[in-house]
Amino acid sequence: MISSNTSRPVPRANTGSAVLNAISNTLLALVQLERRFDPFVRPAFDALLRDPIARLAMALYNAQRPNEGLKIAEEKLLPGEEEFVDSIITSFQAQMRALWKPGGFERGGNTKTQGIVRAQFTVHPELPPQLRHGIFATPRSYPAWVRFSGPGPYVTPDIDDVGFMSLSVKLMDVPGPKLMDEEKFTQDLFGVSPPTFVTPDVVANAQLQKWSLHNAQIFHFLNFAHPHLLDALMQALWTKTQSSPLEAPYFSCVPYLLGAGQAMQYSFWPQYAQRTPIPKLPFRPPDDYLRQAMVASLAAGDVAIDVRLQLQTDAHLMPLENAGVLWPERLSPRISAATLHIPRQSFDSPAQMEFAKRLSYNPWHSVPEHRPLGNQSRARRRMYYELSKLRHGMNAVPHFEPTGDEIFD
Repeated sequence: MISSNTSRPVPRANTGSAVLNAISNTLLALVQLERRFDPFVRPAFDALLRDPIARLAMALYNAQRPNEGLKIAEEKLLPGEEEFVDSIITSFQAQMRALWKPGGFERGGNTKTQGIVRAQFTVHPELPPQLRHGIFATPRSYPAWVRFSGPGPYVTPDIDDVGFMSLSVKLMDVPGPKLMDEEKFTQDLFGVSPPTFVTPDVVANAQLQKWSLHNAQIFHFLNFAHPHLLDALMQALWTKTQSSPLEAPYFSCVPYLLGAGQAMQYSFWPQYAQRTPIPKLPFRPPDDYLRQAMVASLAAGDVAIDVRLQLQTDAHLMPLENAGVLWPERLSPRISAATLHIPRQSFDSPAQMEFAKRLSYNPWHSVPEHRPLGNQSRARRRMYYELSKLRHGMNAVPHFEPTGDEIFD
């Protein structure tokens, strides 16, 4: 039986229009071709042009946004927010049912599991007082399960995806009350490789998921009624042919509380500069070359990832309700607060890869001091819960809260 995590081609567009299908399929093919040559030019592009283009894009983006006069860490509900969340959940559920069979359901997003690894999350001593809240209150270590994954909703050969990676960190042995009672001792953290989210809010997210149902996500960004060209540009600046899940920074993109009256975003930064060569380019690499790079790195030694916090200092230029805005470091630098230490290990046994399916990650698996903020985060509570419930139900696997003591054959 073929595992549901086995790579397979991206489904063809099925918009109901031969013209739209042809446009979508052609643009996807061009992106996939570009990925074969991207590593030969991307380092120079990133060094010279990426950040200036991003600053220009953010200037144009912010010029279109009204200043709502909100305070630091102040949220504002969107009109009809829950209806848009309903639409997102409905689209995801329909697509999951179309893509997967009972017993082999995968996640609706961040779908392909590259690996799930043991780690230790160690809070640094002598942090500034404003950072010492929640899990950062005292210098201690937490055991963790870290899942590295590719984009969703498909499980594709790595060279054929959109150049987007994610990680999900589940800290264990976290004391105190939690915002969701389905897990008692965990704190979940999330990151994706672009520093802004693919959609600014749940309104746009609902639109994206409707196009995703037709395997034609490009028309969320390129359409006359509700274009999202600047969102597409920001994603394009950071999505690329990746070398290894252990070699990219990851960004929360959405904000969280850092104690009462403070908002933050966090990010993850690998502490070594080497890049694993991508095999066979410009020809076709192995389908799972990213996992193979992880296997080789963790067979050779430990990996350290710096965890940095960025405080909200300007409620307009660092908004809570728009995840498409890049919080400027000139207003608030990222401060190193913890280290995610991944020890040398073997992780790619079938049993351990299947273990990833048992886990449910949700940003609301959280202490109150780190309550998720903004409409995308509010949506995630119900969205992640409902999609996890569907996945576990179709796989006949009950919800499971890990302890870190799990052992695999």
